[in-house]
Amino acid sequence: MLRIALGTLRLRWVSFLGTVVALVLAVAHLTALGVVLMSAAEPAQRPPHRFAHAPAVVLPADPHWDSAQHDLGVRSPAAARGLSSRLIRDVSATGTTVVDRAFYAQLADGGTKKQVGHPWPVAQFGGYALRHGRAPRAGNEIVVPSGRARTGESVTVLTADGPGRYTVVGTVTPVGWEDAVFFSAAEAERLSPRVDALVALGPVERVRALVPDTAEVLTGADRHRADADAADDREALDNTLTLLPVMAAVAGTTAVFVVASTFAFAVVQRRREIALLRTVGATGRQVRRMVRAEALLVGCLASALGGALGLLGTRPLTGLLIAMDIAPPWFAVEISARPGVLAPLGAAVLTGLLVALCGAVAAARRASRVRPVEALREGTAEDTAVPSGRAALGLVGLAGGAGTACWIGLAAPRTVLSPTAYVVSLLVPVVAIAALAPLLVGPVVRVLTRPLRRLRGPAALLVRQSALTSRRRTAATAAPVLLTVGLALSLLTATDSLGAARDAGFRAGVGSPYAVVPEGGAPGFSPRVAERVARVTGVRVAAPVLTTVYFPDGDGRLAENDGLAVDPEALRRSSRLEVVQGSLDDLDERSMAVAQRWGMEVGDRVRTRLADGREVTLRVAAVYAALPGEDVAYLPERFAGTGPFARDGLVRRAALSLAPGTDRPAALARVRAVLTDSGARLTTRDGLVAAEAAQARRLTETRQRSTAVIVVLFCFVAILNTLLMATADRRRDVTVLGLAGATPRQVLHFFVAEALLVTAVGVTLALLAAGVNILGLGAALHQLFGTAPIVVPWAAVGAVTAASALLAVLGTVVPVASALRRRAA
Repeated sequence: MLRIALGTLRLRWVSFLGTVVALVLAVAHLTALGVVLMSAAEPAQRPPHRFAHAPAVVLPADPHWDSAQHDLGVRSPAAARGLSSRLIRDVSATGTTVVDRAFYAQLADGGTKKQVGHPWPVAQFGGYALRHGRAPRAGNEIVVPSGRARTGESVTVLTADGPGRYTVVGTVTPVGWEDAVFFSAAEAERLSPRVDALVALGPVERVRALVPDTAEVLTGADRHRADADAADDREALDNTLTLLPVMAAVAGTTAVFVVASTFAFAVVQRRREIALLRTVGATGRQVRRMVRAEALLVGCLASALGGALGLLGTRPLTGLLIAMDIAPPWFAVEISARPGVLAPLGAAVLTGLLVALCGAVAAARRASRVRPVEALREGTAEDTAVPSGRAALGLVGLAGGAGTACWIGLAAPRTVLSPTAYVVSLLVPVVAIAALAPLLVGPVVRVLTRPLRRLRGPAALLVRQSALTSRRRTAATAAPVLLTVGLALSLLTATDSLGAARDAGFRAGVGSPYAVVPEGGAPGFSPRVAERVARVTGVRVAAPVLTTVYFPDGDGRLAENDGLAVDPEALRRSSRLEVVQGSLDDLDERSMAVAQRWGMEVGDRVRTRLADGREVTLRVAAVYAALPGEDVAYLPERFAGTGPFARDGLVRRAALSLAPGTDRPAALARVRAVLTDSGARLTTRDGLVAAEAAQARRLTETRQRSTAVIVVLFCFVAILNTLLMATADRRRDVTVLGLAGATPRQVLHFFVAEALLVTAVGVTLALLAAGVNILGLGAALHQLFGTAPIVVPWAAVGAVTAASALLAVLGTVVPVASALRRRAA
């Protein structure tokens, strides 16, 4: 049977072309995603930057702190306290030491996310060299990268201590890993008392012997852990590692389904040949062996080509991730004979082989069961029955999809906030409806064509009956449209609805008509700026200072949460917190308000560790229902206004309102004047909601839209591929229509109408599948945000649908036009 399989492939290569193309794309897709994912999981070690020329760096450390278990950007309590004075004295006894401090410092005329302040003595260890001028000596002198300011120029620098005027006395060569402003050692100590790192120039072994468990000594490549961009690297790679499995799961499942469907359809197209083999004495076992041999040959060829194409596609995929700001700019994939490349390549190739075999065996089993006496009838009439296994799988999948949607909507609404879990759940109803497509095609075609029955002429009747009598072909060609539109509609609706719900919930919680927000993407602004605004007559300001608090979680580790230190009266006046237990009126200097989902009760006394290492016991005075992403602990204002570490805190945003009888235009004008060169600006409630929404949506939209784009592009190829494959096999239908008197134009119109009907069937089934997802989404958003409308991006979905229809028509017209040109021969 292997010889017959080879001969069949050689003579009927056109019939298998669509299967080969689909399988090549699927394997290439899985290979590229797998290789990039493995490279992101084990990235190449980057060289140190900040302390590249330092022999050893001492950092504060906590042996019980695992940064992987905590949110990005959160310091351990030891790092928040910094190095102790005693440790610095002990290490200094071994030789020369240089203290480093890292703190918020931004030029008022604009800056970047990487702007940071340092004392000048540590500049030498990062490779900085003066290009012009000299080092800063006085408190009002700074050195900046060349291009930011000129030597001798007076500039405003924003710090946690407030805006200050400094004179640029020197410039250094810019670097890519940070945008530093260098101060004198004394000024840096005033702005940031905490010592973040210590460069030790003495013997490394002596330094190690003196350093206790509360600190660590870094040498060699480990010094990169002291770089500011090490945290950015981890955040970027975490985003990549979060997104790629979602893309691989969604796109991989889609690819596997399309490939299996395409291969099964290819076998169905050759049922006449298989039936004729049965009439000349071929046994069912021989037929199955032949089809499996064909699948194995096709699978080996297509998987090998797909694996090679996938390896070539890793660089474009990496470039796409970098361009979308998902992967860091330095991220690269090295193609070599290593496990990180060979493992995903082998897995993708094996998946391609298994998909080809499974897609062929299911259809071959049905064909091999045909009795010889029924072979001729089986060869001229399509079997419209759906295999019991496929029907059962589709029904179980549909029930599972509906159950998952109900569970998310009623019991686990926060699942919609996790793209990793939620995007995969959206697949289930779509794939289940695709599996049931042969059962659903008949009723859907009848409903869609009912209004066309009144049209004159035979065209509408022919199109209708052609779709009904060839349901397997109709289902196979409608499946890619169903997957494309169904997944696009589900993903994009979830993204836009979640964003709209966040906006509405955030807007409802803002109780002030105005707000003061940082400029230029800065993490915040100085509390001193808020104090100046509060001194404007008739202006009321609530300016919570952002900090971090640590609560014991019961498992032996600390759970970190954002904290806002704020005056209770200002909090009551400016916010609309939905208090579910206790009252904000009970807030005092020894109590706090916490989010409901933390599981605390009013009256609980919680041992709380503050960002500077102090431990206090606070009573829970109020519990409120927090919006997703807005769960913070509201702390007494004294934790932002006292202590040596108070200047480290910044105001993320301040609520601003006007007292009754205040001249609004005059007061707002004075506020804007106060905010000049302060790093903050005045905005309205709508402007605040828009800014917060843009920041909150960025990562979620990037994940879901990028997944949707990749899946839709693959499905577009599947639509074109399947229609070309199906129409190319219908040359006999073209001839019959011509013999019946149809003109070439009429024949072309018939096939175009049929392609549009197939598209309509796919879109209808997509709406049914997406409806299950949207019902669960609506219930989940209602629980999370209260009243939350479902927002369907009709323009984007319409564009995807139109593109699907265009590709379906294109995939039909090309082979039909070719057949019409050859009809005379």
